[in-house]
Amino acid sequence: MPQSKFRWTEDWLAVAIGLFIFVLSFGLFTGTDLLGWAVTTSVWTNLLKALGPASKQYNISGVTALAATFIFLVVLMSAGARLLGANIVRFVRAFAAAFVLGYLSWIAGSWAYIAATPDKRAAFHIGWSLNLTNEAGFIVALVAGLLIGNFFPGAVAFMREALRPELYVKTAIVILGGFLGVTAVEQISLATSVLFNGLCAILAAYLVYWAVVYYVARRYFKFSREWAAPLASGISICGVSAAIATGSAIRARPIVPVMVSSLVVVFAVVEVLVLPFAAQTFLYHEPLVAGAWMGLAVKTDGAAVTSGAIADALIRAKALAASGIAYQPGWVMGASTTVKVFIDTFIGVWAFVLAWVWSARIERRPGEKIRAVEIWQRFPKFILGYVVTFLGVLAIGIAAPHLIGKVKASMAEANVFRGIFFVLTFFTIGVVSDFRKLWQEGIGRLALVYLLCLFGFIIWAGLAISWVFFHGVLPPRV
Repeated sequence: MPQSKFRWTEDWLAVAIGLFIFVLSFGLFTGTDLLGWAVTTSVWTNLLKALGPASKQYNISGVTALAATFIFLVVLMSAGARLLGANIVRFVRAFAAAFVLGYLSWIAGSWAYIAATPDKRAAFHIGWSLNLTNEAGFIVALVAGLLIGNFFPGAVAFMREALRPELYVKTAIVILGGFLGVTAVEQISLATSVLFNGLCAILAAYLVYWAVVYYVARRYFKFSREWAAPLASGISICGVSAAIATGSAIRARPIVPVMVSSLVVVFAVVEVLVLPFAAQTFLYHEPLVAGAWMGLAVKTDGAAVTSGAIADALIRAKALAASGIAYQPGWVMGASTTVKVFIDTFIGVWAFVLAWVWSARIERRPGEKIRAVEIWQRFPKFILGYVVTFLGVLAIGIAAPHLIGKVKASMAEANVFRGIFFVLTFFTIGVVSDFRKLWQEGIGRLALVYLLCLFGFIIWAGLAISWVFFHGVLPPRV
């Protein structure tokens, strides 16, 4: 078979599925809502109100929306599985089981006593919560998957055909590009100094964070390059997305970015519980320093933006009580989001850099010349989909500002599927994670590196970088 002949891989399939959903979301531009029937999950105290359609144009129940979403994804993913050569009958029944169990986990994690943030408790008439946001559903899905993967081997065998965490997360990342493009367009309205400082801050973070974590993993914990590179990206850059992209770029075994991704989510939850309250206590007089700190320190997109939102509410309340200063809402969260968007934007660049380094330096044989095709073969193709959706939305927003409202609505509906694919990712990560094998691979030492680097260095370096670039830059007052 000629090498030039196109062959479907999980990377290319993720691009195709992600772009298909992305294009469907733009039906709103023609007055046709093609994805508004998709199910959304809200934080709830009344289970009957947990589910609903993405668009109010669809007057359907949450259960109907869930059924429609299930059917759509079964058809779409089965077509994709067929292109990869999977057995369709086995895939359909396996995917159905994974979807049901994963989505039930998300619903459970969205219970208000688990998910409601402090600024939302009054609306739910509750006095306490764990403050985890509905991203807690990812944790519940991961735990449910781990229980199945380690104690129910028959269930693992039944779902094996659909246990494809990398396919799900790569598809989610393609869709994520459009969502972040909207965020980037909105942040253009921020002061130029905030945008410039955010760019400088994340460049410093890339150059400092990654190198230190990689060195610590290699020098003191004796991890191979295969483990050290995805771990450095996961801890220091953008969590799950960066770990997956790095693993693809250096051709690491699938278990490597999967293990790193599971640690990213667990530690992100801890950060959400701790950092916003630390910011309220020590940084209420420097709100944008606090916001940038959330963006640099918290490693998943949802958790970073959520941390910024919590810090925004807490700091404005503290500044008003302690100094009588009423800051305009949204600026702390805006700083968090701006920094996080810049970090995410550079994932593609970093994946290309690592693909080149591994081809030209680390795995190059003596006397061998590096060819461009080798870099291309290593480059994670799903990053192309991410770049297309991000730049496409950004270009529309800049060229036609009057369309931003429609673009935002379109990406909100596409983002529903991004959330579902993330839930499937963490559920299937749990199912394929046999603790006996993970322990042999060194997950204990991996977690120790993560703990040491995150709380011993990255959080404090992020605070220092945020202080250097955002010190004295204050939000406008009400």
